[in-house]
Amino acid sequence: MTLAPERTQTRSASVNSRLRVTSAEPRPQRPEFKKSGKPNPAAHLSPEQIEEIGRELDALRAEVMDSRGAADAAYIRKVIAVQRYLEMGSRAALLFSGVKYRGVRPMWWLGTAGLSVAKILENMEIGHNVMHGQWDWMRDPKIHSTAWEWDNASPASQWKHSHNEIHHTFTNVLGRDNDLGYGILRVDEDQKWALFYLFQPIWHVVNALIFEYSIAAYDLELGGYLAKKNRMSEEEKAQFRKNAQETLAKIKRQATKDYVVHPAMATATFTGSTRHTLTANIVANLVRNVWTNTIIICGHFPPGIETFEKTSIEGETRGEWYLRQMLGSGNIRGSKAMHVMSGNLSHQIEHHLFPDMPSNRYAEIAPRIRDLMERNDLKYVTGTLAKQVGGVYWKVVELSLPPKREGTTRRATILRAAKKALRTKSSGRRY
Repeated sequence: MTLAPERTQTRSASVNSRLRVTSAEPRPQRPEFKKSGKPNPAAHLSPEQIEEIGRELDALRAEVMDSRGAADAAYIRKVIAVQRYLEMGSRAALLFSGVKYRGVRPMWWLGTAGLSVAKILENMEIGHNVMHGQWDWMRDPKIHSTAWEWDNASPASQWKHSHNEIHHTFTNVLGRDNDLGYGILRVDEDQKWALFYLFQPIWHVVNALIFEYSIAAYDLELGGYLAKKNRMSEEEKAQFRKNAQETLAKIKRQATKDYVVHPAMATATFTGSTRHTLTANIVANLVRNVWTNTIIICGHFPPGIETFEKTSIEGETRGEWYLRQMLGSGNIRGSKAMHVMSGNLSHQIEHHLFPDMPSNRYAEIAPRIRDLMERNDLKYVTGTLAKQVGGVYWKVVELSLPPKREGTTRRATILRAAKKALRTKSSGRRY
């Protein structure tokens, strides 16, 4: 194996090194109920028990990370090779996608299916995990978190900041983790309801279809910029403009590759495949977007996962951070092929505990994580893909409505919110 010099990189979200194994001051017993009135799933654990969980997970992590070797390196190199050959073969097939045989364009179907799978593999099992630093230990300059640029609209540098540094640090903390509904979905009862959420079943479907562009806007923090640009300093505005230019340049490169260069290459075959190659690329990107969105929502929003208040993480120890990762994530049961196609994010609990652990090792440690949680009377959220998807979509619809309150109806709450919005809009016109 060729070793490259270690690279300077942004702070890893591995075990969250800013946290101590134990606290300098005694940690309080967790209250029986949250501020919202919901039961606290970890109230039965003493601070000492939580610290012991942290030590057990630290030991498990050290055991696996110390055993990384040739078999792990061979795995990721094989996945990358399969993905690249599959993409090249699929694009070659699409050069003849205009040819019909008995009323069917077999090369279009073959090329589109292969390209869809190749894009999913590149984004999920390769890009996402490489940029988490899972393979940095190999010191391969071509498979390194500081060098990888993925087949996605969002620039790698911006994604690593919003995902590795913010999301994995503040997992499911209300008001701190922007991944909790991406700012457009209400996915937990403790999120305050607003009239905007009434339409979230529509936003949810649209978001899935254009997911790579939604993530690009999210990583850019476009919503935050629009909300507070009048209060931002000139330096902050300049930084946003710089990031926006980087994002637009990445989108342009992606669109040129998929919607100009490859369709144009099909022109040389004289098979009438230019238009069909274009549609194949559009379909492959849609399939990749919907699949990626589906896996992510099943890991973050299924029934049974917990959210946390800002105050609950003050002075948080590593054991408490581990606890939050376990309670704030959900898994998907399935075949080995499904796990690979999900980037092993079907083991979302294990991934959130150890983001920089090689993804091929998650299945190995999953039974031990489940045993640890069950021994400590913590719910290990898991289910089939159909069950998790159904649960998330039910939540999206149910939580689009205001919470039920004694003495009023949901309809009355919606009408009051609509009237208030109209008054605010009318007031704005007068001024």
